[in-house]
Amino acid sequence: MKKKISLLLALAMTTTFTLAGCSKSNIKANIDSDVIKIGVFEPMTGANAAGGQLEVEGVKLANKLYPTVNGKKVELVFADNKSDKVEAASAASNLVEQEQVNAIIGSWGSGNSMAAGDVVQDAKVPAVAASATNPLVTAGNDYYFRVCFIDPFQGTVMAKYAANKLQAKKVALLQEVSSDYSVGICKFFTDEFIKITGDKDAIIAKANYNTGDQDFTAQLTNIKSSNPDVIFAPGNFTEGAMIIKQARQLGITTPIIGGDTWETPEFLDIGKEDVDGTVFSTFFASETPITNESKVFLDEYRKEYNKEPAAVSALSYDAYLVILDAIKRANSADPVKIRDEIAKTKNFPGAAGVITIDQNNNAVKDAVLKIVKDGKFTYLDTIKPEEN
Repeated sequence: MKKKISLLLALAMTTTFTLAGCSKSNIKANIDSDVIKIGVFEPMTGANAAGGQLEVEGVKLANKLYPTVNGKKVELVFADNKSDKVEAASAASNLVEQEQVNAIIGSWGSGNSMAAGDVVQDAKVPAVAASATNPLVTAGNDYYFRVCFIDPFQGTVMAKYAANKLQAKKVALLQEVSSDYSVGICKFFTDEFIKITGDKDAIIAKANYNTGDQDFTAQLTNIKSSNPDVIFAPGNFTEGAMIIKQARQLGITTPIIGGDTWETPEFLDIGKEDVDGTVFSTFFASETPITNESKVFLDEYRKEYNKEPAAVSALSYDAYLVILDAIKRANSADPVKIRDEIAKTKNFPGAAGVITIDQNNNAVKDAVLKIVKDGKFTYLDTIKPEEN
């Protein structure tokens, strides 16, 4: 019996070493091949699918316009993280282990990106998030970057908008407690709003809900009784629109403001006239092209998709261009060398603005405020980091 077990262990160890050797050989072959693979890691199904699809559109357009780098074809490899953190880790693992991609773009949803953090870091494959704004996405991870601003900036911008533009003294928060994004931005908003007002009791009500909830009557009834000057409700586009719609049905006329996740067609389709007048922070406005690449992106996106682009589509387009620029400068398909060049990105003219990656792997970017007007997302203002 002992001999049989020993033989089985020996066979298992031999198989493990053989597989490891094959894996290493395949990675080397991929680096030296005529094709560079970029993984696109997005929620294509599930609660965040609309956001994921918008980012996929931006990446596909960028690949169509810029299909090669250093004389090699760039192939996109798609992985659906299904709007789920467990699935996100699995999808990222498949990209690095099975597909052996040279770099990764994604994901819409900070929680999905964070779930893949250890995977890309352990594999030493660089990932560039387009719109994941939670600081923890890149914190302590040498292999995760982003081309958008982060929530401390976004939360501060919206707190200042509430206090200075809307003259709010008391605010109610409605946060999607199952979302790292929503919880994070609410905290940064709270800290800044209390700092501005000098009132530690300036947040007079705080209610929670979960992704997928449909009835917000109890939360909104409590908020209504507190009589806030503003309601800050950053969260997923579906639930956000339903919250606003139900608030208006309850007779709540208080201004409701939010974050970048609202900017999807679904937010307008669900909320209809009830979301008119709502204001949120985002990354890009087609009314104010910033660079020559902005104009290229806008013209080509309208031609390709016959609609106006969302900010996250411009950002995913930029994530692709930043990776290609790094590959050019590295003159290599080696993921580690690509990572090193992404980290050196400075004053890169993207579609959604000029990108400089700071020491924390984050992009230094402006914030854009938009208002829903006559059923459309309309540019309101641009806030620069130094103005904030």
